[in-house]
Amino acid sequence: MILFPNAKINIGLNIVRKRSDGFHNIETIFYPIGLSDILEINQAESMRFQNTGIPVENRNPENNLCYKAYQVLKADFNLNPVSIHLHKIIPFGAGVGGGSADASFTLKMLRTLNNLNLNDQQLFKYAEKIGSDCAFFLLNKPAFATEKGNSLTSICLDLKGYFLVLIHPRIHISTAKAYSNITPEKPRKSLQDLIKTPIENWKETVVNDFEKTVFAIEPELKNIKEELYNQGAVYASMSGSGSAIYGIFKNRVDLKKHFSPYFIWTQWL
Repeated sequence: MILFPNAKINIGLNIVRKRSDGFHNIETIFYPIGLSDILEINQAESMRFQNTGIPVENRNPENNLCYKAYQVLKADFNLNPVSIHLHKIIPFGAGVGGGSADASFTLKMLRTLNNLNLNDQQLFKYAEKIGSDCAFFLLNKPAFATEKGNSLTSICLDLKGYFLVLIHPRIHISTAKAYSNITPEKPRKSLQDLIKTPIENWKETVVNDFEKTVFAIEPELKNIKEELYNQGAVYASMSGSGSAIYGIFKNRVDLKKHFSPYFIWTQWL
């Protein structure tokens, strides 16, 4: 059984308040994109995990989110052993949810392979045990996310006809650093309202709160965003806590010469 776990971008990201459990409540728009890994899971005599493509940072299978997804379900169900082959294409540390997507798609595949009597809402609860944004990849359509990113409201946002350029400069930003020097604050106007305005207005109104801190740590990321605007982007932003930067264009552009040797992904939305 083969599936293609896809990435997402964040359109705006407001850090609203710090929670008593040490996490932060946020408000953001998750938007799925076509960049994807390849995930194959089959029943097997014993549990096996294989990684090809981009090598995982920690080669211990038990630390991989696909393996953790298996363990989360196994705690409540008598799962058959499986072989998991993850061909990694989505860059690590990009803020586009690659690992979370892999885990969520694993949950879906295991539900099918083991004929588990779980509806989507029940599966969401298992996804939340793995990561805050895992539940989004079960929904996998534009959503307004609140709380830790796990409370989702479907929204009507269609960027069809725009051209996406995603740049990952292979810079890693730790979550702790991204949150440093950030003062949580409730935005004056909800992202749900801001995204209803013309996309040309987003540059001044739809912001990612992480950029202030992260750009100070890695000025190259700020340079990438500015260059995307120089090349004609109608909107550009960092995704999540970084370090991927994306630009949305009205027309197809070829920016390889501007961003070599970075990882570049392009698609019509």
